[in-house]
Amino acid sequence: MADGRGRVVAAATDGACSGNPGPGGWGALLRFEDGSVEEFGGHDPATTNNRMELQAALELLQRLKELPRHPDLTLRTDSKYLIDGLGSWMKGWKRKGWKTAAGKAVLNQDLWKALDQARLDDVPLAYVKGHSGDPDNDRVDRIAVAYSQGRAADLPSAASTPAVADHEDPAPLPLQQLLSRLELADRLASGGYSLSVMELAQLVEQPLRQLESKDAAWLWRDWLVQPQEKGRWTLQRREGGSEQS
Repeated sequence: MADGRGRVVAAATDGACSGNPGPGGWGALLRFEDGSVEEFGGHDPATTNNRMELQAALELLQRLKELPRHPDLTLRTDSKYLIDGLGSWMKGWKRKGWKTAAGKAVLNQDLWKALDQARLDDVPLAYVKGHSGDPDNDRVDRIAVAYSQGRAADLPSAASTPAVADHEDPAPLPLQQLLSRLELADRLASGGYSLSVMELAQLVEQPLRQLESKDAAWLWRDWLVQPQEKGRWTLQRREGGSEQS
């Protein structure tokens, strides 16, 4: 069971390129039932943004093949190129001998063919809008951009190396991630959106098993988390002080 971590409950990938074409990077993230996170990424000195999106998904799917997976797991990506390619275009490409409708050779064939072999029937792709406050999408974007710029990606297992200086010192990474999650929680609460238990676990960064045992309202920071029908949850902003359940 993944060294005691349980099943994978969330997955995300992203690609980036400093110039298109130019130096590129990709990032990937896996969340497990016990709340732990596995992050990884890579660099290519001369590539395109689309190739990095495909490479990220390929690396993650190959890693997922070795791990136990929750039945509701999806691979979250902001790449419609990846989603459309695997979901609809590929059937036509293969039927035409890897040619487009215009008769031209499909670009990035090597990666598409590898993805065709690596795809997992139990892990569908799910679109998430880039830079929309989704914590995991924001995180894999930062990993991909760091690799594309030749900087340290600040992975848990990576050696620490100096980053390229910005005009302002950025907030520490854990604080940036927390801020993204709190801003997202505010938007979810104000919009009245409901979350599945897996999405809630991703937001509050608590083990899925722990949340599945809850059946009554509970407090998380400045929000009241309330149960809804069919195992879904909503957030309601609390006035006054905050506390965490």
